[in-house]
Amino acid sequence: MGQEMTRSKKLLLNTGSALVYQVITLVCGFVLPKFIIPYFGSAANGLISSITQFLTIITLCECGVGAVVQSALYKPLADKSDRGISEVVISSNRFFNKIVRILIVYVVVLMIVYPIIIRDEFSYVYTAAMVLILSLSYFAQYYLFLTYRLLLNADQLSFIQLGAHSLALILNTIFTVVLIKLGSSVHIVKLGSVAAFLIQPLIIKLYVDRHYHINLKLPLTKEPLKQKWNGLAQHIASVVQGNVATVVLTVFSTLENISIYSVYYLVAHGIRQVIVSLNTGIKAMLGNMLAKNETDTLNKTFSTVEFAFHTLVTLLFSITGILILPFVRIYTVNFTDALYIQPLFGALMVIGQAVYCLRIPYEMIIQAAGHYKQTQASSIIEAVINIIVAVALVLMLGLEGVAISTIAAMGYRTVYLAFYIRGNILNRPISHFVKHLLVDAVCVVLMIAATCWIDMYPTTYYQWLGFAAIVSLICCSVSFIINTIVYKREVKYAIMLILRSSRKEKK
Repeated sequence: MGQEMTRSKKLLLNTGSALVYQVITLVCGFVLPKFIIPYFGSAANGLISSITQFLTIITLCECGVGAVVQSALYKPLADKSDRGISEVVISSNRFFNKIVRILIVYVVVLMIVYPIIIRDEFSYVYTAAMVLILSLSYFAQYYLFLTYRLLLNADQLSFIQLGAHSLALILNTIFTVVLIKLGSSVHIVKLGSVAAFLIQPLIIKLYVDRHYHINLKLPLTKEPLKQKWNGLAQHIASVVQGNVATVVLTVFSTLENISIYSVYYLVAHGIRQVIVSLNTGIKAMLGNMLAKNETDTLNKTFSTVEFAFHTLVTLLFSITGILILPFVRIYTVNFTDALYIQPLFGALMVIGQAVYCLRIPYEMIIQAAGHYKQTQASSIIEAVINIIVAVALVLMLGLEGVAISTIAAMGYRTVYLAFYIRGNILNRPISHFVKHLLVDAVCVVLMIAATCWIDMYPTTYYQWLGFAAIVSLICCSVSFIINTIVYKREVKYAIMLILRSSRKEKK
């Protein structure tokens, strides 16, 4: 099936399934705390959020070396070489087997050390057991048949694994709600999640076995993953960068503050993931163009992608920044054991996630080109900036301090990546990036000014949706007018692509 589809059809399926997956993730992410916090308390929710952040290092298997594996698969997939695909899969499996042993040691150490850090809140056994159960859930999601997931992503068939993961998320939510209603302990509830997440890898294994001819006994004559350690190093830095806030709050603050952080993070990160979901299909398409040396097509496509991401990021995060506080007021109305209304922190959280999303097009083309070693130092510097600023500011500013550290670190990395692709991968002046930032800033200011007259104090989700519709309509209008004036050619080209795709689908 994968070989018969055109690039445009794969992109449409991948983008559509990714958006559906992120909507499901967002909805499930909002539903679960609504049950967990009232039944088990903010401290328990903060404990789960804190442990989860420590365990996200397990995802380095996917996002670090995984990106290198995908880059290595583009060429053999374009050439339809079963041998080349098999070599990458074998090398990938060997590397991940080594990594998982290290991760098991990490989990054991975490089970021993982490309960000591928060010993005043929960018993040692209670916390250690929670670490073990949550780690099993992560291994089920991110390790089992990981190489096969990466193969589907590289072959522009990510909608297969996204569909499987969506099913797992729905089952996890159902299992969690049912077990809570039955009066189960939080540990039993999280064990139900492990069972739900085993669905995804099993579906992927069945699909790959049926549609690909992979010879796992093939002797390797060369190493197809030459930059795997660079990819791993970059993602370790990325994991550190992404978890600095929770770690710093765990050490220097309270579990209640972590729970507050997790609520705002849930909203802002949910919007971020909607935008990130566009990455998989587009990155695979860019990788295919690079593998086939389609330089002109690549440059034109990247310009369109860059414009689309800047426009979408500015629009969605402006809407989020305006609506996040009214939403949190409703969402946390029954959460009385912590002060969840934090206007400045909410604004800073949204800005930080927006800055991250602005760098996606540049990071995408760098990963598609396989430039991991060349950009490794910048990822380490980003993590160091975040750690230093977070530790320096958390005692003075609390939640706002860790949010500022995130903005500073992500801002550095975004600017670096935009400068790097100039001349190293694509021939384009840096003025394109600067122009986009200026237009983004103008759009944000005008969107806020155009909606500041709305007095938003909804008491129900229905009222909030009404305000959300009005704000979204105003912001979309502002975005369209500004971008049509400044980027008339890009807007016209984007509309043409949409119309062309719709005609093809009708045929």
